[in-house]
Amino acid sequence: MNKFIVGLGEALWDVLPEGKKIGGAPANFAYHVSQFGLKSLAVSAIGKDKLGEELLERFDENGLNCHIPAVDYPTGTVQVEIDRAGIPQYSIKENVAWDNIPFTPELEEIARNTRAVCFGSLAQRSVVSRTTILNFLDAMPKDEDTLKVFDINLRQGFYNKEIICESLRRCNILKINDEELVTVSRLKGYPGIDLQDKCWILLGKYNLKMLILTCGVNGSYVFTPGSVSFKATPVVEVADTVGAGDSFTAAFLSSIIKGRSVEEAHETAVNTSAFVCTQNGAMPILPKEIIGE
Repeated sequence: MNKFIVGLGEALWDVLPEGKKIGGAPANFAYHVSQFGLKSLAVSAIGKDKLGEELLERFDENGLNCHIPAVDYPTGTVQVEIDRAGIPQYSIKENVAWDNIPFTPELEEIARNTRAVCFGSLAQRSVVSRTTILNFLDAMPKDEDTLKVFDINLRQGFYNKEIICESLRRCNILKINDEELVTVSRLKGYPGIDLQDKCWILLGKYNLKMLILTCGVNGSYVFTPGSVSFKATPVVEVADTVGAGDSFTAAFLSSIIKGRSVEEAHETAVNTSAFVCTQNGAMPILPKEIIGE
């Protein structure tokens, strides 16, 4: 329980219509893990610029622990436009700091003391950060309790078959949404079967402990060998959906690490994500009834 729970990848500013907010799936994930009382850490890189300084200041204000060195590239930004349904559309700047996360002896030591990690595909769009992420995964403890969550998060054209396959080989939990599942199935060569069968194939082929499938308003599933959990999506008044998926992953993983059943963890994740959708931004304070205090 005293080991790190790490969000690994992009750290950036989401530039929303109402102003800029700290963003990036790893920071969102680590922030919500910390709300569940676990020792979280966001790992990324920032630029040697004002935006980088402000990002670290905001992390500190949110009580977010991080390992985020400054590198000779600008701090990342994402232009976020929210459509009428509250769904974010992203324009992601390239060749930025989080594309160049260095794998240092200090980061290797963090990896050796990491209980669970969440990583995605976006930060692997560059060779430098992809190499760092894969090295981090390979340096983690090899015991059965170590959890490696591939929260795939396909964005624009920033992925390919090699990135997805290498990540699937290294993870033991996959989180994917219904649209991403269709894309991955086409890449893998089995497009003509239903969503659940696709999930069972991926679960078996990559020997996964769990596969989490989210389907927006149509609910979510957690597949484990021999069983499946389904939860309906709560009907809420949506402010925006930025960070909702990251909060789902954080709540689910935190609950599993605390010894909760898959059903209990799934319920907590659904409720957490629904609450985040009712708030502006990705890092609201969660109610005590969700955290379980």
